[in-house]
Amino acid sequence: MLHTIELSTSKRDEMRDITREVKAYVKKSGIQHGIALVYCPHTTAGIAINENADPDVKRDVLMRLDEVYPWEHPNYRHAEGNTASHLKSMTVGASQSVIIHEAELLLGRWQGIYFCEFDGPRRRQCYVKIVED
Repeated sequence: MLHTIELSTSKRDEMRDITREVKAYVKKSGIQHGIALVYCPHTTAGIAINENADPDVKRDVLMRLDEVYPWEHPNYRHAEGNTASHLKSMTVGASQSVIIHEAELLLGRWQGIYFCEFDGPRRRQCYVKIVED
């Protein structure tokens, strides 16, 4: 089963928790055991799994990505001027797989699934593919 999560981002760099939406699709699928694949079809955004209890983690991650990949750099050549967003996307990755066990996502106690925007604000989507064992 393939599902689409539609979202709007409001900042250039933003991590949006999409765990609730992914869990809803798992529940709707009725699948007891399998995999939920969460995929981002954008070259300037990504999907991450990380702590969702302390909001400072998101702030710290985005801050450090900005330090490693500054928005402006004298050697960037990409005409659109968003090289940093492409680098961040490649670092985070385009997808994450989560095991479904007994109809639940097998996430750690503090883990959440994030859509990571690096070139916003924009209207975006990501896909959730539920595959049964």
